[in-house]
Amino acid sequence: MSRRILTIAAAIATGTLSVAALAQSPDSARPRYLPEYTPSGELVLPKGYRDWVYVGSPLTPNALNDGKANFPEFHNVYIEPGSFAIYKKTGVFPEGTIFYKELQLTQKQENPDGSRTEPSGRGYFPGALNGADVTVKDSKRFAASHGWGYFNFHHYEPKAPTATVRPKAECAYCHIASAKRDDVWTQFYRVLDEVPPQGDKAK
Repeated sequence: MSRRILTIAAAIATGTLSVAALAQSPDSARPRYLPEYTPSGELVLPKGYRDWVYVGSPLTPNALNDGKANFPEFHNVYIEPGSFAIYKKTGVFPEGTIFYKELQLTQKQENPDGSRTEPSGRGYFPGALNGADVTVKDSKRFAASHGWGYFNFHHYEPKAPTATVRPKAECAYCHIASAKRDDVWTQFYRVLDEVPPQGDKAK
C-alpha cells in the first residue's frame, strides 16, 4: 500500500476530513460549501463566491425610481455550485442553499435618467462595489421566514465579516409575496427559471 493511501486512510480513521468532504451530497458528486455561523448565530460572510454560478444582475437605478430605489445598484447574484447542481437535477433548492448578492453601484450619470454614454452606447455601467446581501435556505433555523434567512453585510464597503438574520418584515415578506419559486426570484434569472419544477421533469 502506498504512502498516499496510508495517509488518506489515517485521515479517515482520525476524522480529519475537510468540511467540504463532509458536506458531500448524495444527490451530486460535487462537494458543497455550506453556511458557517458564529457561536452566537451570526452568518459568516461566504468565501469564494466569485467562483460560484453567476445567475444574473437586475438593476433598479435611482433615476428611474424618483431617486428612492430600494436597491439602486446592480445585483450581481451567485448561487453556491453544489446547491445549483442539486437544483438542476431535482428542481428544488436543497437545504443549505446560499445565494450571494454582490451590490455594485452604477457609474456616475450623465443624463437625467441616470444613464451615461460609453463607446458601446448609452446605458448603465457597473462601478464601485457597495456591500452584499446573502440568503440561506434552512427550513428549521428560519421557519419563521418561510425557510429562508436574509442577511445584510452592509450596503457599503467594506463588507461586514458576519451578519445577523433580518426580520421577516424587512426582506422575507416581499419574497414570500412575489417571488416565483420557493421564495426565489427565478423569474428574473433565466438560468434558474429554465429548470423544471419538481414533478415536471417528464413534461
